[in-house]
Amino acid sequence: MIGLDWGTTRLRAFRIAEDGVVRDVRRADRGVLSVKPGGFADTLRDIAGDWLEAGERRVLIAGMAGSRQGWQEVPYLDCPAEFGAIAAAARPVAFDAAEVFILPGLAARDEAGVPEVMRGEETQIVGAADGDARRLVCLPGSHSKWATVAARRIEGFRSYMTGEAFAAIGGATILAQTIEAGAPDPAAFADGVARAGQPGGLLHHLFGVRTRVLLDGVAKTAARAYLSGLLIGHEVRHALPPGAAEVTLIGDAALCGLYRDAIELCGGAARIHDAGAGDAACLGLARLGEQIPWRH
Repeated sequence: MIGLDWGTTRLRAFRIAEDGVVRDVRRADRGVLSVKPGGFADTLRDIAGDWLEAGERRVLIAGMAGSRQGWQEVPYLDCPAEFGAIAAAARPVAFDAAEVFILPGLAARDEAGVPEVMRGEETQIVGAADGDARRLVCLPGSHSKWATVAARRIEGFRSYMTGEAFAAIGGATILAQTIEAGAPDPAAFADGVARAGQPGGLLHHLFGVRTRVLLDGVAKTAARAYLSGLLIGHEVRHALPPGAAEVTLIGDAALCGLYRDAIELCGGAARIHDAGAGDAACLGLARLGEQIPWRH
């Protein structure tokens, strides 16, 4: 089977054997936004044409390829969502060289009834699932997701625009003049996480990133790490329930490391999904692929 993790800006392709072992992996900057209308089939051939010629006849796709801007829109599946229901909600798409199914995204609502959505992260959650115990899963990124998972079911989730806010605030506000990229600064990051727990709120705390440089002599590289800790600290303090069990982190190792540190500084515990056990998205595609109603 060929599995595609098709995001907004990037595309990853996995060639997966029947026993779930990954035989090959390819990556390309061919995300949904870069594909011209009607060009999805050609993009699939570009990245996996030789696999198709070698006999692969099943293709399972997760991510933004199922969005309105994608190959074919696949409706969101409401939470709580059993893993099997995610596979059952996949939709076939016309393609002359193989059977192609696109998985749905998930939808939920917060306590106030405001909707939440994800596309692609649900497949990573399925891949990283370990047992039936209730657990909290965090996928850091531009739009971080915190999901509650139990008994092979995603019960619900929340989204936080922390990564995108960090990029926007650090690049397009007055704070851009007071931060600089540099070596990691764990102490400054921890200061930001601690500040997130103090009174005043995020908007007030953000101005302090500038004034600490102006009046307290804080280095600009330290101010950048402090801003990161401040934003991640606010996210973690809101998303981490009191007495929460260990949080499973899925994603980029460096970013997951920052989230692990922030969670521990906020009194929680976290572990990063072991990449040695397999890429979470690939594992999820393999597990869901076993439940797809393939014709051949």
